Amino acid sequence: MRNLIILATFCATSAQADSFDRPIPQAQSATAEFWYALACIALVAAMVAVQQLVSRR
Repeated sequence: MRNLIILATFCATSAQADSFDRPIPQAQSATAEFWYALACIALVAAMVAVQQLVSRR
């Protein structure tokens, strides 16, 4: 029984997983930055339009 415990301990320590390597984020492309800027401008324009629509009532 003691040999079985020693064997199980040896197998458990040798089968440990590797450490987690965090992924490195990539830089955004110029196209992605353009579409993000366009979406931000569209959002601000929509908020201004809603504000004007609500303030008229």
